[in-house]
Amino acid sequence: MRHIRNVGLVLAACLGAAPAATAATGTATAAPAKSASGLDRYYDQRLGWGDCAKNSDDTMGRDLDKAGVQCADVTVPLDYSEPRGRTITVAISRLKATDTRHRIGSILLNNGGPGNGAVQSPPEFHAWMKKTGPRYDIVGFDPRFVGRSTPLDCGWNVGTNLFSAGLGRASFERQVALHKDLAAKCRATNADVLPHVSTRNTARDMDVIRGALGERKISYFGYSYGTYLGTVYTQMFPGRTDRMVLDGAIDPRKFGPRLLKEAVGENERALADWATWAAARNDTYHLGRTRAQVLATIDRIIKRSARGPLTVGTAPDTFRLDDTQVPFVLLAGLDSDTDTSRASLGEHVSVLNKAAAGRPTTLSPQFTGLLRLATTGEQSNMGSSQTAVICGDRAAPRDPEVYWRDIRRGRATYPRFGAMNNNIGPCAFWDRPRERPTEVKHDAKAMIVSATGDPRTPHKGAVALHGLLPSSKLITVEGANRHAIYGLYENACVDHQVNRYLATGKLPTKDRACSRQAG
Repeated sequence: MRHIRNVGLVLAACLGAAPAATAATGTATAAPAKSASGLDRYYDQRLGWGDCAKNSDDTMGRDLDKAGVQCADVTVPLDYSEPRGRTITVAISRLKATDTRHRIGSILLNNGGPGNGAVQSPPEFHAWMKKTGPRYDIVGFDPRFVGRSTPLDCGWNVGTNLFSAGLGRASFERQVALHKDLAAKCRATNADVLPHVSTRNTARDMDVIRGALGERKISYFGYSYGTYLGTVYTQMFPGRTDRMVLDGAIDPRKFGPRLLKEAVGENERALADWATWAAARNDTYHLGRTRAQVLATIDRIIKRSARGPLTVGTAPDTFRLDDTQVPFVLLAGLDSDTDTSRASLGEHVSVLNKAAAGRPTTLSPQFTGLLRLATTGEQSNMGSSQTAVICGDRAAPRDPEVYWRDIRRGRATYPRFGAMNNNIGPCAFWDRPRERPTEVKHDAKAMIVSATGDPRTPHKGAVALHGLLPSSKLITVEGANRHAIYGLYENACVDHQVNRYLATGKLPTKDRACSRQAG
């Protein structure tokens, strides 16, 4: 599921909305004195730490309990402008420091999405941090309306809204109708909650967590969307972070409903690189002996699916995929350039190729899970919360013709992803945000990690964030088509740089480059 959830970062990237326009940044409105804001009872709350397992079927909770992790719920206001009003809970977990003599503090984890939780993450981070792990209280949290926190579910019949516009105007019109319906379902089921689902409110929740943990400052590690959340926190609560790592960084000026437009070129190049890999293994995947032949096979699959949906799988897991859904399968497989990830995409495209020829197909559990995400409502809650955050942060163009013009312009240069990355989304039909997007006006020390070929959050975004935070340092993995590096990519160079920074609090004296082969 990590493979599927890493798509999450930008799963809502064809989308955009938050409380009535207050100042975009600064402590005056974002972090008033607790006594003046009425938030004392939240900051000063005593956390009821206990077992993580909720019942005998809670496998994740039992695993956390075995690892020595404790869990608690943090109470926060739904609406920070009305702290005496309705409350919700944010689920957190903690693996306490064992080297108490050299304890550094608490480090808060976010796995991106938006819509991904991190309650499950402290044990794996403890392992990746090596000798530094025992010096931290490692704290995972599920952001508001995610995972074990107070839930949000719009009752969708899909788990994502990330689809292509297809090959023609008729398929685009069907997409317009779909996304209008998704937005309407959220408004019908959660109208009272949606205005309060935003990155700025999640950052406020983070500061309450900091206070409830008794920390004056808190360290932070964020992947993907988590880099944007971390950046927003530094602007709303300047001076309250210690050591901060932002891996797979986003240009905060670009985050919003149309973020995926920023990565369309990287997506096409990553697919072309994968096609070269697949061509060298034609005896296994039978997709073509050259890059051009493999890409031509993909184009034939998409065109065939436009004439009529492809049937893949066998009962009870049978799916029908058209030209709006096949590109999603491609994008989902491009988060990493490891042989394991590339082999997974090879298997998926091979299945689609057989289906396009009318041959029977069998699906792996992984592919079945991916297609269930895209075609059923089993993970409606993830798609709902993810969309609500992006639509809670920045408004999207409301005229479908804006998207159609971009789609038509993008097809020639980006034949597989132009119609996907420019597609309309639910945010075109969402209520407008209540707050302005956060502007970066405060410098902050941070280690930014990025790969030059990142197909989710392009490297240019990391470079831009580095420029906005002059005290930051940028660690670049050269030549890698990979999203999210630390711990996951087994790159010894990156892991060493991050761990040394977390141990010492000292950033490198200059930006560093790491080889894709390192580790």
